[in-house]
Amino acid sequence: MKLTSVALLIAAAFNGAIAVTPSPGCGATPKLTGDPTTQRTITVGGRARQYFINVPQDYDNEHPYRLIFTLHALGGNAGQVVGGQGGYYPWYGIPPLVNDTLGAIYVAPNGLNNGWQNQGGGDVTFIQQLIKEIEADLCIDQNLRFSTGFSYGAAMSYALACSLGDELRAVAVLSGNPQISGCAGGTKPVAYYGQHGVSDSVLPVAGGRQMRDRFVKNNGCTATTPAEPAKGSGQRTKTVYEGCGDYPVVWVAFDGDHTPTPKDSGAAQSFSPDETWEFFSQFE
Repeated sequence: MKLTSVALLIAAAFNGAIAVTPSPGCGATPKLTGDPTTQRTITVGGRARQYFINVPQDYDNEHPYRLIFTLHALGGNAGQVVGGQGGYYPWYGIPPLVNDTLGAIYVAPNGLNNGWQNQGGGDVTFIQQLIKEIEADLCIDQNLRFSTGFSYGAAMSYALACSLGDELRAVAVLSGNPQISGCAGGTKPVAYYGQHGVSDSVLPVAGGRQMRDRFVKNNGCTATTPAEPAKGSGQRTKTVYEGCGDYPVVWVAFDGDHTPTPKDSGAAQSFSPDETWEFFSQFE
């Protein structure tokens, strides 16, 4: 008897593997596949909101994929994230690293006025509605939703972790701030990767530490004061917190300013994509 991908994954749960939660779009004829540079529109609260979506060319409508949100910074836009412009790697550099059988679908939404003020929780609602629309059309593992972003996009990823603790598996917060997008809720555990430059002149590293420490507490980790690199060293330090159970926390402090693509001294490429993917990929 031949089983579909969804059936095989569900059956695996009875053999010690973690069960998936297939979205309603599993098995459906998709409408959201196609050119990832096509801008799409959804109406949220009476307002048209835009986003881009990157679906694998060999998309299988019976295989549940990860869902990864990639959020732009202040003054940027989703098109820059898609095209790798304005200092970004395309889709934050994650797609070339994803070579496992799970795969991923990526979403780049547009904030209002090129930012994520999240007034009245409006941007959280936007992301919630996007999740609902995407998962009604595409096959997603609802246990494997993620968000990453730089600067304002990092702040919004943090806000999502605060507000959607039951809906997100993990976030990667790249040089953000706890105030600018808010933190409604903020008491539930979410796996948390934080990254920040010790010489950040736009959003000082103290804000990054504050966001990190919220999830160190929420996730039941053993509190510690991580080492951080000296200014001018060209290095980074990585702290993997202990005692976090199913909700790990990782903190990377680097010698540098406010950038989505920090590099170690002498390196040609940023470590951000690799660190983000290493963190996200542990969840299956």
